[in-house]
Amino acid sequence: MIIKPIASGSSGNAYYISDGKNSLLLDAGIPLARIQAGCGYCVSKLSGCLITHAHSDHVKSAKDLAKLGVDIYTSQGTIDMAKLSGHRIHRVKTLEQFETGTFAILPFDVEHDVPEPLGFLIYSKETKEKLLYVTDTYYIRYRFKGLTHILIEANYDPDVIVNNTGSNYIDSSRAKRVITSHMSIDTAIKTLEAFDLSTVQQIYLLHLSNDNSNAEAFKERVQAATGKEVYIC
Repeated sequence: MIIKPIASGSSGNAYYISDGKNSLLLDAGIPLARIQAGCGYCVSKLSGCLITHAHSDHVKSAKDLAKLGVDIYTSQGTIDMAKLSGHRIHRVKTLEQFETGTFAILPFDVEHDVPEPLGFLIYSKETKEKLLYVTDTYYIRYRFKGLTHILIEANYDPDVIVNNTGSNYIDSSRAKRVITSHMSIDTAIKTLEAFDLSTVQQIYLLHLSNDNSNAEAFKERVQAATGKEVYIC
């Protein structure tokens, strides 16, 4: 599986994946021009774009992609909140698998402060690899087996956010919102430890906070806990 992070974080999120035969875009929260460049100017060849939820840093260019002929797959809650429409917009339901190109995709529910946010379990029929994509959630209720690649949010360090709030570097309302809608590094590690990691090749840590995270420390902690290749996006 080829995984190419194009952008990650509160300013925008987009990730390109390919199994050598077909490709997908995971979220579209950056300007179209950056997405086109990140996809090697082959946007028209995408088998689809999966949108996790309706916040702008994930859905910003979904309408533009649809106009270019890219099929958009997301929940009804996201469709309504982002005002998506047209024959390229496809409603998917939690725990109902669908297929596009060589990919079989299982959407599942996550915990975020928008209507019907989703994570995606993506299986390539071409390479027999299985990728988990989950971001913008403080918790994952499901456990997965047979994963080969994991893209998971690790937004903040609880100790750092407490210190930042105590020093008034960030206000308490912002801190509360982060804690109740994003995944901490502690929760990310506990989640990974609950999975069967025997076939996992790579773990990507996503959506790190600019103010409340430490990329190198996060990478070292996840490597120590899992024994896997870890990348920071």
